[in-house]
Amino acid sequence: MKLIKSLYINNFFFYALIAILGMFVCAFIFPALYHAVWYIVLILISFLALDILILFFAKKGVEANRITPEKLSNGDENLITISIKNFYTFPISIKIIDEIPFQFQIRNFEIKRALKASSQEEMNYFLRPTARGEYFFGNLNVYVSSPLQMISRRFTFDKDQMVPTYPSYIQLRKYDLIAFSNNLFQYGIKKIRRIGHTMEFEQIKEYVTGDDIRTLNWKATAKKNALMVNQFQDEKSQSVYMVIDKGRVMKMPFNGLSLLDYAINATLVLSNVILKKQDKAGMFAFSKKVENRVFAEKRASQMQKVLENLYNIKTDFFESDYSRLYVDIKKNINQRSLIILYTNFETMEGLHRQLPYLKGIAKNHLLVVVFFNNTELNELIHKKTETIQDVYDKVIAEKFAFEKRLIVNELKKYGIYSVLTQPENLTLDTINKYLEIKARGIL
Repeated sequence: MKLIKSLYINNFFFYALIAILGMFVCAFIFPALYHAVWYIVLILISFLALDILILFFAKKGVEANRITPEKLSNGDENLITISIKNFYTFPISIKIIDEIPFQFQIRNFEIKRALKASSQEEMNYFLRPTARGEYFFGNLNVYVSSPLQMISRRFTFDKDQMVPTYPSYIQLRKYDLIAFSNNLFQYGIKKIRRIGHTMEFEQIKEYVTGDDIRTLNWKATAKKNALMVNQFQDEKSQSVYMVIDKGRVMKMPFNGLSLLDYAINATLVLSNVILKKQDKAGMFAFSKKVENRVFAEKRASQMQKVLENLYNIKTDFFESDYSRLYVDIKKNINQRSLIILYTNFETMEGLHRQLPYLKGIAKNHLLVVVFFNNTELNELIHKKTETIQDVYDKVIAEKFAFEKRLIVNELKKYGIYSVLTQPENLTLDTINKYLEIKARGIL
C-alpha cells in the first residue's frame, strides 16, 4: 500500500501505452503484427518492473530539507534553501514541489533538476511576504525518476513548518552601520544640511583644517600658543517616540504592503538608529485607543521590546481618535520629547479635523508628522493625455498633489514639522529628519 502511494506514472509511460494500443489496432487489421505487438508489451512491462525495482529497492533514496530563516522579514525578499542529497548509485531526475504558505497564493511552484549519482545539491528561491503573522509551510515533496523515466517515486519531508513574519529586520541590518555617522550622503543617501551645533561640550582640541573657526577657544590658544577649538557633541538621552496611526487612512496599499506596514518597518529601523545615537526610543500605536506601548528607554532589551510590539500590532482599520491620542500623550509623556507621527492626510479637510489635537501636542513636544505621497497620482500627472477624460483625470490628480503641499505649509504655520514622502523612501526620509533635528539641536 505504501509503495502504491509513493508511485507515480510518468508521461513517457503513457505515451508508450498509447503507442501500443495503436499497434494493437494495427494488429487487428494486419494479423501478422500480432505477435510483435505482444513482444513489445512484454518488453515495456519488463522495463516498468525494472524501473520500480531500482527506485524502490533503496529504502532511503534521497534526503531533502527546507532551510528557512528563523523569521521572515516583511516586505523583503527572503531566501529559502532546499538541500537535497542523492543516495542512489545512478543519476536521477527530480521534481520538487514545495507547499508554500497560502498567503503567497503560489500554486504552480516546482523545481526540476538532474542529480549525479551519490551527490548533494542546494536550490534557492525567494519569498516576499506582505503581512505580519505566522506562515505555515506544508510538505516538501520530491519526485524521483531513474534514467528509464517510466515512473516516479515520491518522498515527503518537513511537514507543517511554521515561520513567523516580523517587521523588516533586513532593513534594520542594512541601516545599522550608518547609524554611527551623521554623513549619510557617504552611503548614497540624501545629504543633511547641518545648521549650527548643539551646546553639549565634549573637549578642547587642536585646530585642524575644516574646523569651525567660530568655536576657537582664545584662552586655551593663548596658553598653548597654538589654535585650539571647542568640540561639541550631539545631545544624548533625549526621548523619541514613534506613534503609528493604525486607522483606516493607513490601509492604502503600495507594492503589496499597506502604509501601516511601511510605517512599522520604518519604526523598527529608526528605533535602532535612535538607540545607536544614545537617545531613548519608545513607540505606541493608536486608532480607537492607544495600544502597543513601549516607554522611551535605552536599555539593551529595548529593541526586542519594540520588535515584539510591532509584530503584535493588529488593526481592523477603524477611524482614528486623535482626541484620545492627545489626552494619552499629555498624561503619560511628561518630559519634552520628539514625537514622530506616522499617518496620512489626503485632503485639507482631513487635516483640519485633527489639527487642534496636533497643535495641542506640539505645544509641549516637538512634533513631526510623516505622511505619504500617492505615487499612482504622480504617474497619472506625468502621463501623456490623449482624450478629454485623460485631461480631467490629470487635473484631479494635480489637485490632490497640490493639497499635499498645502498640508505641509499648513503644518509649518503652527510649528509642526512634516515629512511628505513616498512609501518606498519612508525609512530613509525619517532617518534624515531625525538626524537633521539632532544636528540643529532644536529638541
